[in-house]
Amino acid sequence: MNHKLFTKSAICAGIAGATLVVSSAAMAAPVGGTGTGIGRAMTSIFDSYHNLGSTNIRPTTPNGGTPPNHSNDTAEICVFCHTPHGGDNNAAVPIWNRRLSDPATYTRYSSLGTSTFDATEAPVGSVTIACLSCHDGTQAIDSVINAPGSGGYNPAGARIGTNFVGDDQVNGMLHPDIVQNLGTDLSNDHPVSMQYAGGGISTTAANGPSNDPDFPAGSNPKLHPQGFTLNNMAAPATSPITTLWWIERGSESLVNGSRDRTDVIFYTRLEAETGVAGGEQPFVECGSCHDPHNVDNPTFLRVSNGIPAALATDFPNAISPNRGSALCLTCHIK
Repeated sequence: MNHKLFTKSAICAGIAGATLVVSSAAMAAPVGGTGTGIGRAMTSIFDSYHNLGSTNIRPTTPNGGTPPNHSNDTAEICVFCHTPHGGDNNAAVPIWNRRLSDPATYTRYSSLGTSTFDATEAPVGSVTIACLSCHDGTQAIDSVINAPGSGGYNPAGARIGTNFVGDDQVNGMLHPDIVQNLGTDLSNDHPVSMQYAGGGISTTAANGPSNDPDFPAGSNPKLHPQGFTLNNMAAPATSPITTLWWIERGSESLVNGSRDRTDVIFYTRLEAETGVAGGEQPFVECGSCHDPHNVDNPTFLRVSNGIPAALATDFPNAISPNRGSALCLTCHIK
């Protein structure tokens, strides 16, 4: 299947950000199947690690352990994150079916006080806190608000059943020793819920300047080292925000001039919610780099950072498969 034929609408690309952060090195261990790394090429969410239902076909967990995380209580896939009814309307993702943690429980990157980190880091929120409802390891990954079928609604969240199989079969949680369990201490992870470009954007003009002199306007390579451009467009009239932001990746984008899943996405957050001055500002969140539905690249990255030879067969549709650190260099010049 050629995934480049499929494109999300701009608003869907903006809110579909939950992420699984796994180790490519760990995935490279041969486990048999049609591919040489993860066992077989992923073609859709059905045969990805984000299928947590009984139809999960992955031979191992992302770190090479067995069995893979899944529940034998339902064959549904989407229900572990989304529900058609009764979702959490406090979540900045569609019809979210999981209970969100208190933002104050997380230790953020900014707590390190590093001199090179001059962006403002808002309280954990937006799409990031939805991702962390699985990936902070504090609740069972088969715990949902609205279980499949009738009579399974519980706003406090409850496990789908008792037939969970995986790292922690008793509690259903991600094992603390594998990297996709980030925990609540995020100080050793790439900062999230932070303003893009240091001090934020000073104008809504496409490719406009930021408030940080290290990120000037126009085509200065410090802003976009690969020649990409910062873009924005009007949000739908029904949205509480007015502007959507992204870095356009030129010929590598599915649709030039429109935000899509191969671009680096920024999430517009409001000053009233973040306490960060500047009105509407683009923020870096988990979903800026990861897309839980994009199976083209390892670790659900929007753009590949390079495909190890052992995984070349498993990711035939990878974006930028031969360009090392392609995703990182979209924003960072080194």
